Amino acid sequence: MSKHSRLARELFEKGYNCSQSVVLAFCDETDLNSETALKISSSFGGGMGGLQEVCGAVTGIFIVAGILDGYSVPQDETAKAEHYKLIKSLAAKFKDKNQTIICKELLGLYLEKESHLSEENNKSYYKRRLCAGYVECAAKILDDYIQNRYVEENYNDENSCSK
Repeated sequence: MSKHSRLARELFEKGYNCSQSVVLAFCDETDLNSETALKISSSFGGGMGGLQEVCGAVTGIFIVAGILDGYSVPQDETAKAEHYKLIKSLAAKFKDKNQTIICKELLGLYLEKESHLSEENNKSYYKRRLCAGYVECAAKILDDYIQNRYVEENYNDENSCSK
């Protein structure tokens, strides 16, 4: 288990949501301060604010990838396409390991809009389910991405041909 995946799991177990746990665990890579990381990712727990849609841990992957390698010039179609390709690749890695990126499918939880579970029961349900493992998995995927990114950058620097 990597330091990031261990930290992400610990943060989740302390009560941070799945997205916050992933983003906060990578503050050393993103240079975000803790408060900013927590606020940026606060809306995405429970599959987008409790909607049980895209898993918050997966959204955490996307947030960190965007900070590290996102595009900022709207007219740069190449950068935009490359970034979307990266996001699809990271999502596919999570899906390969977990069959889906959808919160309610990951949890086997198909609640009606008006859940029969109280808010407190809903919280305990999430805690005893697999979310900590998904948070850990998301952090591992990011670690692998960052490590490969670092290797590629150094390979390109060391092997550039200049006269």
